[in-house]
Amino acid sequence: MRIGVLHGSNLNRLGRRNPAKYGTHTLVDVAASIDDTGARLGFEARHVQSNHEGVLVDWVHTEMDDLDAVVVNPAGFTSVGYPLLDAIVDTALPFAVVHISPWFAMDGRNRADIFAPLATTYVTGAGWHGYRLACEALFHHVQDAAAVRPR
Repeated sequence: MRIGVLHGSNLNRLGRRNPAKYGTHTLVDVAASIDDTGARLGFEARHVQSNHEGVLVDWVHTEMDDLDAVVVNPAGFTSVGYPLLDAIVDTALPFAVVHISPWFAMDGRNRADIFAPLATTYVTGAGWHGYRLACEALFHHVQDAAAVRPR
């Protein structure tokens, strides 16, 4: 099983950007934790980060036929990333949304998460652990769906 893990804008600065809010783990640390979870459960994670939405869209288009599920932290694209959302939805794969901090309590801003209504799994406010939780949930979702598919 393969899970694509997409990290949106500014997530390359994890560990340095507002550590009180986002923690001190870097994106490399997060990827290693996901990879450890994958080794334990039996999935491969394919990681990509970009500050440019089109790069993430292109990556989804290129990788979609080799993936079983997608985890996305849309970050700054959360309210406006319709092209990214469309690309993920077009894969017809189950997908999880992760936000390190509690999205709906962020800065007192009331911005919609356009990804939330379509996500199979939604994890917000669990810190960097949210990525592992989302991967585990999707892994079990895909396994359960495969078990009930007619032969």
